[in-house]
Amino acid sequence: MDPLHLIVLGLVQGLTEFLPVSSSGHLILLPALLGWPDQGLAHDVGAHVGTLVAVVVYFRRDVARMLASLGHAGHTTLKSERRMLFHLCVATLPVIFAGLLLHQLVATAFRDPLVIAVTTPGYGLLLLWADRRGRHHRDDDSLGWRDVLCIGLAQCLALVPGTSRSGITMTAALFLDLGRNAAARFAFLLSIPAILLAGVYESFQLLRLPEAAPWGSMGLVGLISAGAGWITIHYFLKFIARVGMLPFALYRFALGAVLVAVLA
Repeated sequence: MDPLHLIVLGLVQGLTEFLPVSSSGHLILLPALLGWPDQGLAHDVGAHVGTLVAVVVYFRRDVARMLASLGHAGHTTLKSERRMLFHLCVATLPVIFAGLLLHQLVATAFRDPLVIAVTTPGYGLLLLWADRRGRHHRDDDSLGWRDVLCIGLAQCLALVPGTSRSGITMTAALFLDLGRNAAARFAFLLSIPAILLAGVYESFQLLRLPEAAPWGSMGLVGLISAGAGWITIHYFLKFIARVGMLPFALYRFALGAVLVAVLA
């Protein structure tokens, strides 16, 4: 692949994985709109590994404390970390089952620019509604298992390109009256098992291919994706409390309009 294509791919994945604008939708649209060849499975793996590294490094203290809580089951010191780990597991279960049941449909019928042209503004409107109607008075420590199950069920919608995994989980959290930062933080932590599972599945698929993996170009995509992802998380959390979701909803509306105009 052309180096420019690899750089753009890494930047797009790193930026859009954590913004509520849909990374999968952008990765499908990128070759379709620019006339580039599909990046292929190997570079999808590299891009996902990069964003996984970004979110784990950014939340490394939270991740370390959650893992440490497994060895202190009888102690109250890491009670909130054990609770968060349990919530992340509960919220991840629905997307595992949905992914197994709908994989073929997701890989074929849903990978259509027309689908993205509908889901992009549609879920943008839902995100804006949740942001405007929510009272934003709860933090993630107040979540119960029913709350996180609702967020996990919402995450299943992200199997459809154009939805945005981070966007739909933030939307569900905002409807549950979480504050913007708390909603974003939970969505980002929830991305760790989601991206990890996607990366493991794609890696197994990659190992089954007869040709050797392009490790050099995969590494470049992953490195750029990791850097862009870390920067995105850092500034999004600083930005979101003051500004809200309106800029991202407007971006989704504009992108949807462009897609309709191009595809009409």
